[in-house]
This record gives sequence, C-alpha cells and structure tokens, in this order.
Amino acid sequence: MNITYHIDDIDQVARQILAHTTNKAILFNAPMGAGKTTLINAMCKQLGINEVTSSPTFSIVNEYKTDKITVYHFDLYRLEHTEELLNIGVEDYIDSDAYLFVEWPDLLEPYLESFTIINIEILSPNQRKVVLS
Repeated sequence: MNITYHIDDIDQVARQILAHTTNKAILFNAPMGAGKTTLINAMCKQLGINEVTSSPTFSIVNEYKTDKITVYHFDLYRLEHTEELLNIGVEDYIDSDAYLFVEWPDLLEPYLESFTIINIEILSPNQRKVVLS
C-alpha cells in the first residue's frame, strides 16, 4: 500500500495504516525529520490514546495505555549493540499483546516473528509518501 499525503491529512493516513495491517509490531524506516514520531502520534490517537505522546529518544521506550490496549513506542536510534536491546527487557515487550511502534528498528527486527514495515519518504516540507510492506 502506498499513500502520498499532506501533513494536515495525517490522522486519515494513520487510520488507513491501522486498517490495513494485521501486525501489532510496526517498524518505521525514514530519515531524520521525516515524521516518524508525528505519524506514530497520529496512530496512537486513532487507537484511543488521549495522553500526550512524544519521542522516546532518551528513554528508549514510552508506554501509552487505554483500558483496552497498550502501545510501546521505541526509538532505538541511540542503541548500537544487541546487548543494549536485551538490557531494556525487549523480550517482555515482544511477548506482550501490545502494539510495538519502533523507530530505527534494525536491531529489533531479527527478534520479531511478524511485523509491518512503514517506509516514509519526504516529498516536500509538507508532503510525505508512506509505503507499507
């Protein structure tokens, strides 16, 4: 699935992505500044998360909850080795029934049985192209 969108339409794009994936593990590949966190925020909103979401750049993982679902938002940019991933208890997150939204997912990908990859391409300052695979 390919979607080209203006940043103002991000809520609609988030709804489409969630409707077209059966995986709760969603990996985000994009250059810095492409809008990974912005898209994840919109997806959390579509899932009913009412709290303010932010990039977990320094905390590595943020947890968001409703009474029905849990979302773990990872930013693995600063991790360099698999040991660091294991030290944060990644197996517990993977074994949960939560959504896993992962920025910079290269270290984590080998640990996941199934996942959806979202590639974001910058077309202009306000326009993006998203490709799901």
